[in-house]
Amino acid sequence: MNYNEAIEYIHSVCWMGSRPGLERISVLCELMGNIQDEMKFIHVAGTNGKGSFCSMLTEICKNEGLKVGTFTSPYVYRFNERMAVNGEPIADTELADIIEKIKPLAESMEDKPTEFELITAAGFLYFYEQKCDIVILEAGMGGRLDSTNIIKTPLLSVITSIALDHTSFLGDTEEKIAFEKAGIIKQGIPCLYGKMSDKCAEVIRNRAYELDSELIACNYDGLKEISLSLDGAQFSFEGFDTPFKLSLVGGYQPYNAALAITAAQKLGFSKESIYKGVCEAKWRARFEILSRNPHVIYDGGHNPDGVKACVDTLCALFEGKVNVLSGVMADKDFSLIAELLSAVANKVFCVTPDNPRALKAEKYAEVFKSFEISAEAYESMDEAVKAAYLQSKKENRPLIAMGSLYMYGEFVDAFEKVKK
Repeated sequence: MNYNEAIEYIHSVCWMGSRPGLERISVLCELMGNIQDEMKFIHVAGTNGKGSFCSMLTEICKNEGLKVGTFTSPYVYRFNERMAVNGEPIADTELADIIEKIKPLAESMEDKPTEFELITAAGFLYFYEQKCDIVILEAGMGGRLDSTNIIKTPLLSVITSIALDHTSFLGDTEEKIAFEKAGIIKQGIPCLYGKMSDKCAEVIRNRAYELDSELIACNYDGLKEISLSLDGAQFSFEGFDTPFKLSLVGGYQPYNAALAITAAQKLGFSKESIYKGVCEAKWRARFEILSRNPHVIYDGGHNPDGVKACVDTLCALFEGKVNVLSGVMADKDFSLIAELLSAVANKVFCVTPDNPRALKAEKYAEVFKSFEISAEAYESMDEAVKAAYLQSKKENRPLIAMGSLYMYGEFVDAFEKVKK
C-alpha cells in the first residue's frame, strides 16, 4: 500500500458517517492487542483552544527531553498533521505502513469502524511503534463517546473550554455539552479545566466529585500585563521572572498559554521547559498572518465563541473595518457567525468550502446582506481570493479569511497563485 492508497482507504465510503460510541473502537483496539493501555496520555477535550494548547504542551514536553506524540483533529493543511512525533507529522511511507497493518483488522469487524475511529487506532499504533514517552491526545468531538476516550488512565484530563458547537450531536445547551466533555474524566485522575460558564463548571465539578478526581481550575489570575501586536502576544505570569513572548498573535492565546502552564506545572515540568515551550509554540490557521501590506490573515474560528475571539483581536489590532473572506459548515450557527462578523466587516467574499457539510456561498451571502453588509458569493476559491486580495490591496485594508478549518489549505493554495 502506498500513501495515496492509504488516504483513499481512510476516506472510503465504508468509514462514512459520525456514529458516537466506544463499541467499535473497543473491538478494533482489542484486535490490536490494546496497545493504548501501555502508553501514557494527556487527554484533551473542549470546544475551542485545543489545538493551540496541544501545540504549547508538545513544545514543553520536548524541552523536558521527552519523546512526545501529538494527536490532533482536524488537520489544517495536510492529513499527516493529525499524528506527529516531536512536532513532525508522520511520513507518507509510515502512514501507508500503519494503515496497511490496520486494514485487515478493521475489515474483519462485523460493525465497521468510522473514519475517525480508524484514524484514532492508527495514531495509537504509530505512537506505540515510535516508543513515545507521552502522547497528547485531542478528542475529536465531545468526549464521553469520542473514540479517544477508550484510554483508561491518562496522566491528566484537560477540558479547555465549553461553548456551543456540534449541537446536533452534543446537545443544544452549554450544560449538555459540558456533560459530554466531562465524560473524559477518569476515576482518581486529575482534571484541569479552563474557560467556561459557572453552570458548565458545576457540571464538571459534579462529575469530578463522583469519580474522586482532583479538579484544577486554570490559573488565569496568574496572567498579568497582556499586550498584543501583529508580531505576537506578550504577557507576564505569576512565578516567572521573564515575560512570555508568543509568536501566536490571537488575543485568546495568552489564555491558552495559561492553561498549558497550569497543566505543565501539575505534571511537574521545569520552569525553564515551560517558558521555552510556550514561547516556541507555533500553530497554523489561528490568527496566522500570511502576508503584510495589506495584511492577509487566516483564523480557524468556526463557531460563535471562536469567531467572537477573532473579532475581538481584530478590534484590538486594527482601526476601521476589514474585508472578510468566509465559508462555513451548514450545521454551524452561521447566522450568529455572520452577525458577529458584521461588526468589523467592510465587504464579505463568500465561498463554499470543499466539504459535504458546507453551506452554499449564495445562502451565506444573503445572511450577511440581512445585516446590511455588502456580500458577494463566488463559485470558486480562486475567484474569491483574487477578488478579495485585489480589493484589499487597492484599499490598503486588512483581509481576514475565516469560518472553517476545512478551507485553510484551499485558501493558502489560491492565495499563493494570486501573489505570483
